[in-house]
Amino acid sequence: MGPFDLLIRNTSEVVTCDGPLQAAAELTLAPVAGGAVGVIDEQIAWLGAEGSWPTGSVTSQTRVLDARQGFVGPGFVDCHTHLVFAGERADELELRCQGQSYLEIAAAGGGIARTVRATRDASEDQLVALALPRLRRLLEHGVTTAEVKSGYGLDLESELRMLRTVRRLGGEQPISLFSTFMGFHSVPPEHRSTRDAYLELCLEVMLPRVAKEQLATTCDAFIEQSAFTHDEGRRLATKARELGLGLRLHVDQLTPNGGAQLAAELGATTADHLEQVSAEGIAALARGGVIAVLAPTSTLFARARPFAPGRALRDAGVQVAVCTNCNPGSSMSENVALALGLACVENSLTPAEAYLGFTRVAGLALRDKTLGRLYVGGPADLVFFDAPSYRHLPYQFAMNQARLVVKRGAVAHVRADGRVGF
Repeated sequence: MGPFDLLIRNTSEVVTCDGPLQAAAELTLAPVAGGAVGVIDEQIAWLGAEGSWPTGSVTSQTRVLDARQGFVGPGFVDCHTHLVFAGERADELELRCQGQSYLEIAAAGGGIARTVRATRDASEDQLVALALPRLRRLLEHGVTTAEVKSGYGLDLESELRMLRTVRRLGGEQPISLFSTFMGFHSVPPEHRSTRDAYLELCLEVMLPRVAKEQLATTCDAFIEQSAFTHDEGRRLATKARELGLGLRLHVDQLTPNGGAQLAAELGATTADHLEQVSAEGIAALARGGVIAVLAPTSTLFARARPFAPGRALRDAGVQVAVCTNCNPGSSMSENVALALGLACVENSLTPAEAYLGFTRVAGLALRDKTLGRLYVGGPADLVFFDAPSYRHLPYQFAMNQARLVVKRGAVAHVRADGRVGF
C-alpha cells in the first residue's frame, strides 16, 4: 500500500453502514469507535482504529482531516428527487393552508401541470442555473449522490431536455447523479382527451429515445387516480424490461389503490411514498423484495396524512429508504436533517433505521451496492458531523450538522466555520 492522499482521524466513531443488511439496523451500521480512514485516489484504502494505520502510509504529502471528535459516515444518498424544474408554486402552499387538498389544486389547473408549463418554456441553460443551487444545498447537507427524475416536460423534446440537463449537471458540480425517466408523471393537458395517444408517445417514442441516448437507467410512474392506472403501469413495465431499464413506482400516496401490490407484481426496485399502503401491500413488498422509499417531508409539506407506516414496513422485513423528494409542489426542501427527523418522529423508524435509509438502503434503491457504505475498495464519499453519534441527527431536529463533505477523495464542501486540518 502506498502513502495515503488523505487521512481522516480524531473521530468519535466511523459509521461504516457495512454490517449484515438483514441484521438489526444498529448492527448494520457497524461503527468503528475512534476510527480512522485512509484514502488513496478516489477510494478508501484503509479503515481501522486510530493510530493503527500501516507504517509509511502517512507522509508529509498526506492531507490530514480532523473530525474534532465528531462522527464520520458515508455520503448521503438522496434516492428520490424532482429537482430539475422551472417556476414555483408558493401560492399552492397558501391554498393548502386554507384547506384545499393536493388533488383539488391539481384539478383546478395547478399541481404538476403548472410546473410542466414553466419547465417547457425554460431552456437547458435556465434549467441548469435553477438546479445548481438546489444541488449545492443538498451537498451542504452531506448528499454525495442523488437521483433526479424527469416528468415536468411530458412531451418528447421537453423530457429529453430535462434528462440532458441532469447529465450536464453531473459534470458541473460534485454530486453524482442518477437519471430517471418519468413521462408517466401526469397526462399533459393537450392529451386529456387523447390519453391513448400520450401513452403511445411515451412507450413507443420517448422511452426508446431515452434508452438509445442512455439518458436514464430507470423509469418511474405515478400510479394514482389523478395520474396512471395499474394496467398502464403494467404496459410501462413491459416496455422498460424490453429496453433494459429499471422500474420504480410512486404508489399509495394519496389514495389506497393497491399500488404496493402492483410494485411487487411487476418486480419494481422501489415503491415510493406509501402513505396509504395496506397490510396486504406491506406483505407483498416483503415477499417481492421491493424497497420502500419514504418521503416524510412531502407528507408534512402537502398536509397529507397519515405518514407512511415505516415501523410496520421494517417489522415486516421490508428494507426502507428515506429521501427529500425535493420538488416544487409537495416538498420544496433540500433539508436532509428534517427528513431524518420526520422519519423517526412520524414514520416511527429508529435513528439507526433512518440513517441507514438515507445511506446504504438508498444506494440499493438506485441499484448500486457501493453507495452509502464505507469499506476498503469502496468510494471515498464521506461526511463529517458536529455530533458524537448518528443519534443526534434526528434528535437535534432539522438542524444541519454536516460540517465537511468529501466526494471521491477530495473535499467538496466545508461549512463556513469549518476548519479542515490541524
